[in-house]
Amino acid sequence: MDVYLLKNFLGLFFATFFICIFILLMQFVWFHVKDLVGKGVELSVLAEFFVYAVASVIPLALPLAILLSSLISFGNLGENFELTAFKAAGVSLFRIMLPLACSIVIIATGAFFFSNNVLPKSQTKLWTLIFSLRQKSPELDIPVGEFYDGIQGCNIYVKHKNTRTGLLSDMIIYDLSEGFQNATVLLADSGRIEITGDKKHLKLTFYNGETFENIKQQQQRATRSVQNIPYRRETFAKKVIIKDFDSELSRYDESILQDQHVTKNVSELIYSIDSVQRLAQDQSRRQSERLVRSNFFGREQQPERQVIPVSVDQEREYDIDKVYAEMDPSVKKQVADILRERVRAQRDQVDYNVLLLDSYKKYISKHEIELHRKFTLAFACIIFFFIGAPLGAIIRKGGLGFPVVISVVMFLIYYIIDNAGFKMAREGICACWFGMWLSSMVLLPIGTFLTYKASMDSGLFNPEVWSKVYEKTKKDIQRLWIKFKKQ
Repeated sequence: MDVYLLKNFLGLFFATFFICIFILLMQFVWFHVKDLVGKGVELSVLAEFFVYAVASVIPLALPLAILLSSLISFGNLGENFELTAFKAAGVSLFRIMLPLACSIVIIATGAFFFSNNVLPKSQTKLWTLIFSLRQKSPELDIPVGEFYDGIQGCNIYVKHKNTRTGLLSDMIIYDLSEGFQNATVLLADSGRIEITGDKKHLKLTFYNGETFENIKQQQQRATRSVQNIPYRRETFAKKVIIKDFDSELSRYDESILQDQHVTKNVSELIYSIDSVQRLAQDQSRRQSERLVRSNFFGREQQPERQVIPVSVDQEREYDIDKVYAEMDPSVKKQVADILRERVRAQRDQVDYNVLLLDSYKKYISKHEIELHRKFTLAFACIIFFFIGAPLGAIIRKGGLGFPVVISVVMFLIYYIIDNAGFKMAREGICACWFGMWLSSMVLLPIGTFLTYKASMDSGLFNPEVWSKVYEKTKKDIQRLWIKFKKQ
């Protein structure tokens, strides 16, 4: 029986797992399509991007695949009356679920080690590649009948294009690389735009045209008379211009992400959290001491009366309030202005201290969120099994119809709650552990309730049961209404 159940479940699990990965991968690629399209990226780079992207969507695909496969598996058992046969032979639902639960624990353990050891490295390589692709120059493809701004500092307009020879006709080029005030306009009957052999420059060749250029050296004299701005006109039969255009993919160094939370494992996250917490505590203590020392002369309270030394052998006692009351109005105004500036400076210092400590707090929150995420992924796999398996046993419908609908609804509930908890933890509305474990705290009672109902052979989703409940409730309400009218 165990071999039979494992064979059916694991086959469904791997099938649904790859389907979920494909769907989530398409969503991820669509989100980053602007970084890939029009860049002339090689197939090897695209394959590398897809490999890292697959690793990044596994944390979402794994729980969904477990939910869907367990629901379909137990739905098929119930639809084919195999669950009834097992129970008639004295095998309880918990005994039927035992081998599958053990396999889910193994999968959940593997999910934790994957998120702790593999995912940080893949995230580092993925985001380094994405940042590199964003800085790559777009593929040179001059459109017809519209301006093209893919070359930095230039706008090119081409009226006709010979796709066979690559010759461009009726060209207009606005060169703004020296600024708008020193723009150069080029008109040509025809021309070609080619990438040099080292793929780091563009060779622009123009035939039968002319250029108009503001004279930069005479710009100061031109400002004396706005109506007379000097420019230079040049007529040519052939003109060649070389421009920088690096079409190669320049990769960023992976060290730029070495301090990001997504690139660290559990031990590194714990070390970073402890280190930054000590830094924040030291910084807070130094700021407090500096604030007290600068305002209270190293004492906690300002004395009402001060002893001001006049000479080595003589001291005189002054009442600060009395001295201030006897001042001239002009002196009082000067004193008030000085104090106002000091208070403003202290307020600015406090605001700066708050911002500095807030940066530490955000850093710690991001790392704590990532630390809890590595454990919530493994726990979500177990919870979804104990939701999908009893649901399938109760519904007793297999295939990809109703189980898919139920799985999508349950996963959407999980995703919404998990995303809400993540945002609350990120914004500091709640503790990080509470926000990241919120979805598990909500779904765990649901899984426990469904498992209990399935073990008791409850007709939770049986329309006849709900119809009987409705009729009974209706009769009770009518009986109470009649009794109320008689009274």
